[in-house]
Amino acid sequence: MSIKSSKTLVDEAIKEIKTLALDEVKELIDKKTCTLIDLRDIRELYNEGGIGGALHIPRGMLEFWVDEESPYYQKGRFSTDKQIVLFCALGARSALATKSLQDMGFKNVAQVKGGYRAMAASGNFQLIKIKREK
Repeated sequence: MSIKSSKTLVDEAIKEIKTLALDEVKELIDKKTCTLIDLRDIRELYNEGGIGGALHIPRGMLEFWVDEESPYYQKGRFSTDKQIVLFCALGARSALATKSLQDMGFKNVAQVKGGYRAMAASGNFQLIKIKREK
């Protein structure tokens, strides 16, 4: 049996989604015209930190939390009036998530080129520590 690789899935998604450069993301944040969503696993946030102002929605829950018909729907979690900007560690999960939201009907959605690691390395974003809940 031959399956499509995860790399192929990501490459295909990237061709169909919008990817924002770091300066574009910074401008959207500064103008308060986007909802920034961190898709990384909670352990990644504990170990690496986060970006100030970003919402954390675990990648595995994204589609369920934004679907009004899902029992996991998170009413009022974020506004769809603003551009939705997703990121993960490097950009693979956020590419798939961006494509998935587009497939669900979201129009104004994009991912961050290079993900959290590029944002953190740039020095242009507010980095925060995430404390473990007890």
